Amino acid sequence: MDSRIERLSSVLTQYSCRLQEGENLLIQYEGNAAVPLVRQLIRETYKLGARPFVQHRDSTVLRELLLGADEEQLKLYSALQLQQMEAMDAFIDIRGGENSAELSDVPLDRQLLYDSMMNPVETCRINHTKWVVLCYPSASMAQMLGTSLEGLEDFYFRVCNMDYGKMSRAMDSLAALMESTDRVRITGPGTDLTFSIKGIPAVKCDGDMNIPDGEVFTAPVRDSVNGVICYNVPSRIKGFTFEKIRFEVKDGRIVKAEANDCERLNTLLDTDWGARCFGEFAIGVNPYILEPMQDILFDEKICGSFHLTPGDAYADADNGNRSELHWDLIQIQRPEYGGGEIWFDDTLIRKDGRFVLDELGALNPERLRGENG
Repeated sequence: MDSRIERLSSVLTQYSCRLQEGENLLIQYEGNAAVPLVRQLIRETYKLGARPFVQHRDSTVLRELLLGADEEQLKLYSALQLQQMEAMDAFIDIRGGENSAELSDVPLDRQLLYDSMMNPVETCRINHTKWVVLCYPSASMAQMLGTSLEGLEDFYFRVCNMDYGKMSRAMDSLAALMESTDRVRITGPGTDLTFSIKGIPAVKCDGDMNIPDGEVFTAPVRDSVNGVICYNVPSRIKGFTFEKIRFEVKDGRIVKAEANDCERLNTLLDTDWGARCFGEFAIGVNPYILEPMQDILFDEKICGSFHLTPGDAYADADNGNRSELHWDLIQIQRPEYGGGEIWFDDTLIRKDGRFVLDELGALNPERLRGENG
């Protein structure tokens, strides 16, 4: 067994899920490449005195189901999945599918119906289990990134097995500053946006619910967002990759939305009333993730990035916005991506992707990687 897999398994069960004796753990996975990790997770779970349950997900099978499924069938499917999730104490979701675009030819309205039916399962998973979600390297991911599988695996395990305890301690000052901040201003190419985060908690993401991890998030006061924002990271959702997304925002709502497919974009934003409001604002800090991979679990943690998310707010940083959509859209502010600034209450805290306040310096990449202490 690869020692890197053994270490990752320990991180997932003991650090992320804090698995205890007698607890039930559901391991859901997609892709044959993930099987060695699944087997090690089963061993680790038994060693901790807990009970593992395994569910294999296959997007090619899901595609066939969705192409012919009716609403009543999806309701029953959701009820069965919910019954299973309610019996679990912890949940690990390993995403290693071979084709991220497998559902691209399923009609969007059918995908949205499926998401709507599965929403109670997701709510149960998020609010009532100790959960963690991760991707797993595959040949298709390596091909998409233009690298060898071995090179991808080396990068993957370096990112996923980093010292999350050190990252967590470095995040404390940023979380405290966010919780004491009222007004935020973000500027950059095509972007000049203001909003308030007053009174909304800031949450450290330090390996607890995502692997890899590396962000601190809160939410904007729902009706406080005003201005324009351009996202410079492509985003794949419902089997389609959006590029050059631009929003005009007034009093918290997206009033104009443009991208490489405006009709499809606006259909997503019309999922429900809350889809045109924002449910999350987060700052990415992972020192090893520098370039987009079209995988949200990596991209939202890119060093020098932030994301401002149309849709549902998380319960632990709740601004009251409810939606079936939660779409993390990302802007990188490092110089090679055009730069940008983040201001808290008229104080510059990050410029061109680097923190400029002394108390936040531990979050700059060379410090987190241990290159300068």
